[in-house]
Amino acid sequence: MEESAETKQCFVCQSSGEDRVLLACEQKGEAKWVCVRCLPPLIHEMDGGRH
Repeated sequence: MEESAETKQCFVCQSSGEDRVLLACEQKGEAKWVCVRCLPPLIHEMDGGRH
């Protein structure tokens, strides 16, 4: 995932790496970026709220 800092954005809220910490992820074979603020809701949405 070699992209410049300008093109890295959270796929949920569009925050850049200048605004928040971004983590690389993959969804349906597509490389994406997610910020640390948007990650927890994604995790809990995927497991249906079960722990």
